[in-house]
Amino acid sequence: MKTFLIPAPLRLASVVAVMLGVAAPAMAQHHDHSQPATQETSKQDDHAHHDHGAMSQAAPATTSAAPREPIPAITADDVAAAFPAIDHHAMQHAPAFNHKVTFNRLEAWDADEGIGQAWEGSAWFGTDTDRLWLRSEGERMGGHTDSADLEVLYGRSVSPWWDVVAGVRHDFKPGDARSWAAFGLQGMAPYRFEVSATAYVGEGGQVAANVEAEYTLRITNRLILQPLVEVDIAAKDDPDDGVGRGISGIEAGLRLRYEVTRRFAPYIGVVHERAVGDTADLRRAEGEATRDTRVVAGVRVWF
Repeated sequence: MKTFLIPAPLRLASVVAVMLGVAAPAMAQHHDHSQPATQETSKQDDHAHHDHGAMSQAAPATTSAAPREPIPAITADDVAAAFPAIDHHAMQHAPAFNHKVTFNRLEAWDADEGIGQAWEGSAWFGTDTDRLWLRSEGERMGGHTDSADLEVLYGRSVSPWWDVVAGVRHDFKPGDARSWAAFGLQGMAPYRFEVSATAYVGEGGQVAANVEAEYTLRITNRLILQPLVEVDIAAKDDPDDGVGRGISGIEAGLRLRYEVTRRFAPYIGVVHERAVGDTADLRRAEGEATRDTRVVAGVRVWF
């Protein structure tokens, strides 16, 4: 058997090749293990960054920050800007002639004396600032007219919501016909109360007044509830008409109407009338009732 001797340089090269062959898989394996570690480290870094961001966002809750500027209080200038005043003089530039006729109450009820009817209406003709007003109301019972009057008034607008009126009133019933000088104020009070206050001076020096207030409450777009209160006042006794000095009578009504159209609305309601003070004493002396409550049905129309 022969022995071959390998030169030293070749032996050294062979050893290096074997060592590289053994080291290559180990390095590859080490590289494979190091890649997930790098991803894990990246995830940890991202998580740390997220925590840092969360801590940065939560920092204002735990650290002192500059207070927010409070909402300033509403001033008179702010209110004036939001609700500008209506220029009454601007109304004088609308000279167009208009008119409106309204029967606020055309109603009937059943009573012991028979069928009762009542009416209350008004009409105006003119411009936005100057108008001729007609007002009338009355009652009938059992086919007989118990009371009826007609007022003819000139109305002048003194503000966007108020008119002053002056004119005459003529009473056809009760008793003998008589005439009065009339002057007063009518319009829209705050909170949308429609108010009318009129004073009357009679031919014989009699002085009387009537104050009426009503409110329109919309339950729906068509269903409307309308309460009303009316007070009559006399300055002195008037036995011929059965009226005593002071507050002579109070009427309170509550009517629920349904607007089939804006101009036509049937309604039902309840009305209570009551004589008070000296007027009640005069009625008792005549054997008449001092109060009355009735259920009414009627219609409200305008055109």
